[in-house]
Amino acid sequence: MARISFGQAINQGLDLALGLDERVFLAGEGVGVSIHVDPNMPTHGLLQKYGPRRVKDTPVSEAAIAGLAVGASCLGLLPVVEIMFFPFFTLASDMIVNHAAKLRYLSGGKSTFPLTVRVKAGIAFSAGCQHSHNLEAWAAHIPGLKVVYPSNPADAKGLLLSALFDPNPVIVIEEMGLYWMPGEVPEGDFRIPLGQAQVVRPGRDCTVVSYGSAVYTALEAAGTLDEEGLSVEVLDLRSLVPLDKAGLLESVRKTGRLVILHDATKFCGYGAEIAALVAEEAFEHLKAPIRRVAAPDIPVPFSPPQERFNRPNPQRVMEAVRSITRKS
Repeated sequence: MARISFGQAINQGLDLALGLDERVFLAGEGVGVSIHVDPNMPTHGLLQKYGPRRVKDTPVSEAAIAGLAVGASCLGLLPVVEIMFFPFFTLASDMIVNHAAKLRYLSGGKSTFPLTVRVKAGIAFSAGCQHSHNLEAWAAHIPGLKVVYPSNPADAKGLLLSALFDPNPVIVIEEMGLYWMPGEVPEGDFRIPLGQAQVVRPGRDCTVVSYGSAVYTALEAAGTLDEEGLSVEVLDLRSLVPLDKAGLLESVRKTGRLVILHDATKFCGYGAEIAALVAEEAFEHLKAPIRRVAAPDIPVPFSPPQERFNRPNPQRVMEAVRSITRKS
């Protein structure tokens, strides 16, 4: 085990993959330029180590980057491309949605089309709405795509390595605010199977389901509620597609209550699918209505105070939990 940052864990995973398999290469806007002098940046030092044949800075064209990935995957390579900010996924969506996600199905499952798309998510940087729109629900809605959203350094490395060598296209969502967060990370070829959620705090009165940095919002709320006598279980999904349905239902059946938390907007957000699934398959175990805590249905503001208002905080999670445990 080594104590490194979230960004360094991603870097370690990319470095390991490049060394393990000659078919792996990185491409994207700025993956090798001086902007990555910070050692906590995921591609720091990789251009110098592997050269421009394996680490390719690209023009500012997300459609071209995604097209490069699809073509390379069809030729048997293992491309890892960076689209940068999550909203730029829209510019790459034709190649990812209409080609990458469908090719294996169109081959009748006889061919594999591995490719990894890394995107940066999260708010709190005053980057404006063009750079701060979380689209995980949109990505998860596309048949043929897998979607992972790590919340800590160990998961960042383990999920990335699993994504890199998965036979399907995988969207890896990296929260920018976590790049500098330290944590214990296993060394070597460490992989976390896709589709396995993790209970990060056990509890008995209510389940709070989340992913990414919102997990820490949930943990802070759970800590305060514990002082009030409420025992909250926090479940980190880690993988949105495939979803650990069994783990989710097990937690809800145990606690009988569910709060879903994410930083994306509420309407048609990923939490709606979680709520529907639990209502369909564990309704008889629910002791109270399901609650969702999410961002308001507006573009992310540029203003720092408005941006803070936009993002769900521990107080809102606590209010949701209290409302269904009938304690205030």
